[in-house]
Amino acid sequence: MGYVGYARYALNATVVFLAIWAGLYLLLTGRGERFNVGGYLLRISPYMWSVYGIALCIGLSVVGAAWGIFITGSSILGAAVRTPRIATKNLISIIFCEVVAIYGVIMAIVFSAKVSAVASSKGFAPSDYYTGFSLFWGGIAVGVSNLICGVAVGITGSNAAVADAHDQQLFVKILVIEIFGSIIGLFGLIVGLLVTGKAEDFVGAI
Repeated sequence: MGYVGYARYALNATVVFLAIWAGLYLLLTGRGERFNVGGYLLRISPYMWSVYGIALCIGLSVVGAAWGIFITGSSILGAAVRTPRIATKNLISIIFCEVVAIYGVIMAIVFSAKVSAVASSKGFAPSDYYTGFSLFWGGIAVGVSNLICGVAVGITGSNAAVADAHDQQLFVKILVIEIFGSIIGLFGLIVGLLVTGKAEDFVGAI
């Protein structure tokens, strides 16, 4: 274990020790009710949860697409030096990676359509918190699935380029696997729609 490993271990141990110490202090001094997760969640504006979900949705999707393009693009460029014929048809792997980012953009637009101004000055209604939480978790579902999808498509596209440079008949076989990998992003998109399907626009407390 190097210096970085020891430093990470010491930092984690310090954080755990401080958390345990703070918990025991509050518990033994009769203030254990401060560990109120529900109250903490309700103190945060549902607008913030919504914005976090939308940001994670598009941000993780773009990171996944960029990561996949980096992986497969470097392999295509490297293999094309030896076998120039693979450069054009292997660009379909780049397109598959870019579609992952498009999924995130589309879902972010769909999610942002549910965010509207509250006309009431009395705070938020329970349905507003439901909308905020559902947009948050829907954005995480879409973003994480697209991140994993981008990496999967990038690795498969990288192998497709190298295999095509070796044997032209292998390209179509690996392309089928790459298509199945790209469907993971569609699964995340569907889950995001299911999670936020019953979310209503913000109405405010009546």
